Amino acid sequence: MRSLTYLYTHRTEVLILTLEHLEIVLVATLLAFVTAVPLGVCIARRRALAGPVLALASGIMTVPSIALLGLLIPVLSVIGQGIGRVPTVIALVLYAQLPIVRNTYTALVTMDPDVLDAARGMGMTPSQRLWRVEVPIALPLILGGVRTAVVMSIGVTAIAAYIGAGGLGHLIQVGLNAADDAIVLAGALVLAALAVAAELLLGWAQRALTPPGMRS
Repeated sequence: MRSLTYLYTHRTEVLILTLEHLEIVLVATLLAFVTAVPLGVCIARRRALAGPVLALASGIMTVPSIALLGLLIPVLSVIGQGIGRVPTVIALVLYAQLPIVRNTYTALVTMDPDVLDAARGMGMTPSQRLWRVEVPIALPLILGGVRTAVVMSIGVTAIAAYIGAGGLGHLIQVGLNAADDAIVLAGALVLAALAVAAELLLGWAQRALTPPGMRS
């Protein structure tokens, strides 16, 4: 297959592009995690905010990635960051909000009341209950949201090659420009392999963090 031959003969370039792709996804996922989890906790505590916040996050998800990147370009051009990784990371962080916020919220509002009562009986403050009891129990479900966000981000980042962000989307871009299906398929194969690897790794981590009594 010509695609495999291309990957072998250009393996150094493919490795560099893969590392670029992973860097963008990891940075965006970390930023999404540190923003979405507190937001999920907030709406779990103030449930009147849950509907508007989740609706807004759902609305962002419906915006096509190429359109969102296009909207960010003129806004960020004001500070000289209209193209490249900055708009890509911002777009990925926005897209990742829904799965992480929703899973955090769901995990906290469906917490076993007996567990919370036991924590109160031990004299824990609301803050102690949150960080010592609720978040550790909710962590596997939260990680499920992160898992969804990462796999999604791997695909979206490929489109960002068209605004100079780099990554594996560059292979697809080169193949399309050259009308060479083999190069396009080569890029798609590496992207698919990366997504599957991320899914398996995070799936393993999610199961490992799930207490034995909660595993199906």
